[in-house]
Amino acid sequence: TMSSSFNPLRHPENLFFIQPDLALRTVCVTLSLFSPSSLFDNMKITIASLAALFVATEAFHTAPIGRTSTRINMIVKGDEKASEKVAKVFEGKPAENSEFDALVKANFPGAISNKQLATKVVSVLEGKGYTPGNTLLATSLCADELARVLEDDFVKVYGNNFNLGGLSGFPFAGNTGFGAMAAHVPDDGYCLLVHGPHVGITKDGLIGKVERPGIALVDNCCGSAIAASNYLKGITDGGAKITTKLQSFSDFQQGAVQELILPFGRRLNDCEDRMKELPYALYDSQDILVRDIINTGAGGIKKGLALLGGIQINTGPDTLDYFHPLRFDLYDENGKVVDDLLPLIV
Repeated sequence: TMSSSFNPLRHPENLFFIQPDLALRTVCVTLSLFSPSSLFDNMKITIASLAALFVATEAFHTAPIGRTSTRINMIVKGDEKASEKVAKVFEGKPAENSEFDALVKANFPGAISNKQLATKVVSVLEGKGYTPGNTLLATSLCADELARVLEDDFVKVYGNNFNLGGLSGFPFAGNTGFGAMAAHVPDDGYCLLVHGPHVGITKDGLIGKVERPGIALVDNCCGSAIAASNYLKGITDGGAKITTKLQSFSDFQQGAVQELILPFGRRLNDCEDRMKELPYALYDSQDILVRDIINTGAGGIKKGLALLGGIQINTGPDTLDYFHPLRFDLYDENGKVVDDLLPLIV
């Protein structure tokens, strides 16, 4: 309802934002009430205002209900190949350090730098028809800003990311999030889904810690995973107290992480290095969940989906991050795994 002092003909450009069809009818009816001379002298209407109004009613016209295409603006356009894009991603980033590379691989056999990972993954998928213009990137990685490094590397190749993850990298978006993501994949296009927990390693080889830019303190990484591990250790050691915090909405993701790690109590207690084993235990839990979510939403897959899973290994600001690939599966349009691509990148 508009105020009686509102004059639609004095400011017609405002009315079409409220209801374009009403704006058009209002102007036409009001014009019929005035003579041509008094209309423009007294109401101060300009030809430009009327023209803007008529154009705007078309611009704000409501589209018919129903989606005719799932192509979206978040997909990167252009003719540049993915392999050409990935070569530019690491320009200006730290060079590979052979001494630190050996340190990382001694602690995480099978790990490769993010540069090697992105280059190999993009090359393999390019051969399967995945391009920057037809591929939607989706990730289930930790909320930690260090997890954005790997994500950003792939974003610069394929475009903006659909986030499925939360604390520790668990796929908290679930079936609903996956269904929404699948609907955003370009028609006759693909999805690259990257997931996994993360762990830090310092330049001195301390696992579970990492140097962060601008922070003097060597910080925990992953903080959520370590907190869950400490909770679990309290249970297995017999010192944990019963609490309702697991069901608290204000921290429900961490509560879920702590519940999902419970089956790995003996495994973590019996291992030689708890911080080294922790991300692999988390990955095993997440791998089951992610594949179950994909199977549940298989009907929404367009032309295909590539699932890349593993452990993110975050390092200090002066060295490249690493990734230990543990799964690289190719799904067809029916949601069936048709190829194991892992041997092509490790």
